[in-house]
Amino acid sequence: MSEITLAELSELLLECVGAPEEGTSLDSDDALDTPFLDFGYDSLALLQVTGLITRRHGIVLSDDAVMEAETPRLLLNMIKDAPGAGAVR
Repeated sequence: MSEITLAELSELLLECVGAPEEGTSLDSDDALDTPFLDFGYDSLALLQVTGLITRRHGIVLSDDAVMEAETPRLLLNMIKDAPGAGAVR
């Protein structure tokens, strides 16, 4: 059982909604505290990626909680603390 990492989140975002804005990257630890909007990902993008996380890992986040996750670090922490997170494979 492992946590969803920044690298996996980046891959899921790429799969769901495409690459981040030109000149930005989710490939560094600096990206953890960069607002999703700086990458070009809006609330709909986050809802799409969390839907995929729910389908693949069984981790369910409320839409309201997802809207509060302004950065990758906040979203990853919500995912880690969510019910079912211990079942991530």
